[in-house]
Amino acid sequence: MASEKQYIDLYKQCRQMIHEHSSDVMNAVRDEAFERFASAGFPSKKVERYKYTDIQKLFEPNYGLNLNRLHIPVDPYQAFHCDVPNLSTSLYFVVNDAFYPVPSHKLPEGVIVGSLKEFASSKYYNQLAGKANDATTDLNTMLAQDGLYVYVPKNVKVDRAIQVVNILRSDVDLMVNRRVLIVLEEGAELKMLFCDHAADDRNFLATQVIEAFVGENASLDLYCLEETHHKNVRVSNVYIDQQANSRVNHNVITLHNGITRNKLDLTFNGEGAECQCYGCVIADKQQLVDNNTLITHKVPHCNSNELYKYVLDDKAIGAFAGRVLVEHGAQKTTSQMTNQNLTATKEARMFTQPMLEIYADDVKCAHGSTVGQLNDAALFYMRQRGISLSEAKLLLQNAFINEVIDKMQLEPLRDRLHYLVEKRFRGELNKCEGCKLCK
Repeated sequence: MASEKQYIDLYKQCRQMIHEHSSDVMNAVRDEAFERFASAGFPSKKVERYKYTDIQKLFEPNYGLNLNRLHIPVDPYQAFHCDVPNLSTSLYFVVNDAFYPVPSHKLPEGVIVGSLKEFASSKYYNQLAGKANDATTDLNTMLAQDGLYVYVPKNVKVDRAIQVVNILRSDVDLMVNRRVLIVLEEGAELKMLFCDHAADDRNFLATQVIEAFVGENASLDLYCLEETHHKNVRVSNVYIDQQANSRVNHNVITLHNGITRNKLDLTFNGEGAECQCYGCVIADKQQLVDNNTLITHKVPHCNSNELYKYVLDDKAIGAFAGRVLVEHGAQKTTSQMTNQNLTATKEARMFTQPMLEIYADDVKCAHGSTVGQLNDAALFYMRQRGISLSEAKLLLQNAFINEVIDKMQLEPLRDRLHYLVEKRFRGELNKCEGCKLCK
């Protein structure tokens, strides 16, 4: 219990301060989350869903926390310029874990993008995360004081994508607990892009919990792009609830990081719903990226599709564990899970574990995984035509990872990612180019 003891003691000592700088909705579930966390502690690697990441070790260092909500002296709207050609978005910023409002954004009537502690409703907040039985989620619930709230009312379509830039900024090593709540009412449509950046050369530990409620006939495109640095630890848990005939497109892209652990729990609670879940990882040096997914089919006639691809170089470590659960009565389910991986060196390591758990007899479900190296015949073919070995490797790696990027619905982002991925493989991308804070 060594890793969790400091957080248990911290909450006991600072409970009043945490409550004073948050809201009644967030505070109402805080003590319950603390009790769960204090009882269970961090999971060990013996726990199935955490077997590839040592969570206890990640939380051992003594990070600082801004529980007293000291102001960070920065205007992100002046300091950051998003450099994605032709991508017209409504741009918002979260610095560490605090939402920074913008004077004016023209949003459709009734749409809310704002501070979680000001707008969150107890009808939705923690209703998914609180049932997850997950220690890192409970830790976030105990300590998070603010975050982002996005609400789209019935039958409203948000044409312009909402882009949220998460900036880590500190003069000391810092722990950040970020929270996001997304609510789409019946027939609503929304595209969201989260971009994670680290502005300072400090050790950061960021926990993030995203809860998304997607109503009947609603549509959510959710893109999460990480471009931080090797001193960053990111533990992100995403919980999605889908109602009848809804559609979710979830994409997670890791281009630069230190240690990243992404968890996705998606549940079909209404018939006729579908989800497309894609992920791509490019890692080298001693980076670690662990993606863990659970898709639960509770009702009939739902469709899920997963495709995750990794390219690992140097001594990087990758892990993918995906599980599809088809419950009793969820007939006519279709599901496909695919994990494909390239290891560019003998020292790189990939762990892959696709799983199906099926309790219905009229389903179409399949899964598969591959781990290999670049095709020698293809390399030889290109070298025979005057292409250098390094350029041939780059072309094959690009073609491999671009299958995931090509499935993204947001075309300007897709084009931008093709450019960023090529620069990443060439070793030319090591920080956000469009952010003045990073220069």
